[in-house]
Amino acid sequence: MDITIVVPLYNEEESLPKLFEWIQKVMLEHKFSYEVIFVDDGSTDRSWHEIEKLKALSPDTVKGIRFRHNYGKSPALHCGFQEAMGDVVITMDADLQDSPDEIPELYSMIKNDGFDLVSGWKKKRLDSKLTKNLPSKLYNAVARKVTGLKLHDMNCGLKAYRNEVVKNIEVYGDMHRYIPYLAKNAGFTKIGEKAVIHHKRQFGTSKFGMNRFVNGYLDLMTAWFLAKFGKKPMHFFGLIGSLMFFIGLIMIIIVGVNKLIALSAHIAAPLVTSSPYFYIALVAMILGTQLFLTGFIAEIISRNSSERNLYQISQKL
Repeated sequence: MDITIVVPLYNEEESLPKLFEWIQKVMLEHKFSYEVIFVDDGSTDRSWHEIEKLKALSPDTVKGIRFRHNYGKSPALHCGFQEAMGDVVITMDADLQDSPDEIPELYSMIKNDGFDLVSGWKKKRLDSKLTKNLPSKLYNAVARKVTGLKLHDMNCGLKAYRNEVVKNIEVYGDMHRYIPYLAKNAGFTKIGEKAVIHHKRQFGTSKFGMNRFVNGYLDLMTAWFLAKFGKKPMHFFGLIGSLMFFIGLIMIIIVGVNKLIALSAHIAAPLVTSSPYFYIALVAMILGTQLFLTGFIAEIISRNSSERNLYQISQKL
């Protein structure tokens, strides 16, 4: 099979028939063999009913997955990726803002140009500049700096992947925003970008609020930390903890030595506990010990994880 299209959705009953008709038209024009996997993320409208109708009309090309309640986009993509059979996997949103007309070129970039992943770039966005465009540019600038990936639109829903990529990454929580980074950390480094057309939403309302930018930042820090220290947490917590402890220890020694020098010279000296440096040093030593023990416990958990020796192997002879 040439292409699997994974469409996560939540309350998009009005968009689904038009989206599938559009996909069908493109697939037939380019003679692709394909399947479309609709993942209903606990919709409360008639989205699942529309998917059932599409399945009845095209039983060989439509698959449906329905969650009991709303889990989020990442779990929806994860389940869709597990079912994907196509050589190239395309993800797109169900709100008609992503154009299926982009699929042939995305497919070509994977199959002919050798990319592992191609991310869409909504170069000319039709959203509100204040609530969407400006925050998105800031978010993507930070993401580029942290991940090292020179992508203009990390969170664009329209992406193409080699099947091997989606089978070797785990999309969980809200990590769908950073799939290119997850792929990079899994060893898939040929990551490209394609400018795509952005269409205005025709039906319904956006399912994402301003809190996605705060959550996106926190998820970015999580992804970065796991990539750097996921299998060696002691290297992070142990190092910082040790530095804090020894800085505190040196400060305690300095305070104590100053006290001893004053006593040996028969000079009246204030109590050690009256010095603010004593308490700063004490706090530094306590925090340093706690951080070191946190790293130690995290290392034990990591060593006992079932995935401690799970590595990405590309070939065997």
